[in-house]
Amino acid sequence: MENRTFAVANSPHVHDNSSIQKIMWNVFLALIPATFVSVYAFGFQAARVIAVSTIAAVVFEYIALLFMKRDWRACFDGSAAVTGLLLGLTLPSNISTGIILIGSFVAIIIAKQVFGGLGHNPFNPALTARVFLLIAFPGPLTTWPLPRGLENASKFMGVATTKVADAVTTATPLGAIKQNAVQAMPNININDLVFGLQTPGSIGEISALALLLGGIWLLYKKIITWHIPVAVIASVGFVALITWRIDPKHYADPFFHFFAGGLFIGAFFMATDYVTAPIFSTGKLIYGAGVGLLTIIIRLWGGYPEGISFAILIMNAVTPLLDRWTVPKPFGFQKVRSKS
Repeated sequence: MENRTFAVANSPHVHDNSSIQKIMWNVFLALIPATFVSVYAFGFQAARVIAVSTIAAVVFEYIALLFMKRDWRACFDGSAAVTGLLLGLTLPSNISTGIILIGSFVAIIIAKQVFGGLGHNPFNPALTARVFLLIAFPGPLTTWPLPRGLENASKFMGVATTKVADAVTTATPLGAIKQNAVQAMPNININDLVFGLQTPGSIGEISALALLLGGIWLLYKKIITWHIPVAVIASVGFVALITWRIDPKHYADPFFHFFAGGLFIGAFFMATDYVTAPIFSTGKLIYGAGVGLLTIIIRLWGGYPEGISFAILIMNAVTPLLDRWTVPKPFGFQKVRSKS
């Protein structure tokens, strides 16, 4: 009789052709529409911010890998490039090169490599760096140049513009609502928020349409699932709808909150990070709802006009608990009743 041997291996036992490189470069590709819109709207300065942030992130990754005596070729797997690109897209177009380099260092060295590299960081590296820069350099991080189509405007959404150095700055749409909702809301143009060509803000968040196209690409390629983005957007819309119906003079409608600020880049590209988001579907829904709820609370009643960065980082800390509480029951599992 023939003797047969069976190899025992750890899960997963079903594989596809995905890899870190394919996943990361698909995410990078999905951010190209938002990148193009930002460069068109803000010109060379936006291209400078994105290029410096992305290249610096890859260089810092390379240095860290060499220092830790790891395979330096891992710096080209796309994860550092995506982190750098995301960080650049969350910054104003007039930010100094020195601040960008500090942000890239914090994202790669402090928020990622200190914890052991890709797969071990508890918090999203790009958002960690962005929040650090906001705390360390609040002035430059909250100075928003006008896009080229609005450079000669004296007001934006009812808020006066200011001449700073060689740029004209003003409040973002969320900032204008925070300052004076009654004055700003009649000047809201949803089309400007959707297309982003005449909207101040972080260079990568100005066009909701470009970010939505990138999110759809990620869903189509099955890089992400629908659970987190839908939960984030739905929870924001639910609270915004209630407040708007109660007092439409002081609270913007849900569509404004959908298209203004960094909701789409956060919901599709940052909250869905494999390392810092829950694994299971139920956990993803709870996590996404938490991100959306915290975002809208900060927007409406917090000290900052935008809350998506803080919301994601807070929910990153909750991810281990969600993974523990939402483990699905194994197929055929039956709870054994204790004998009394």
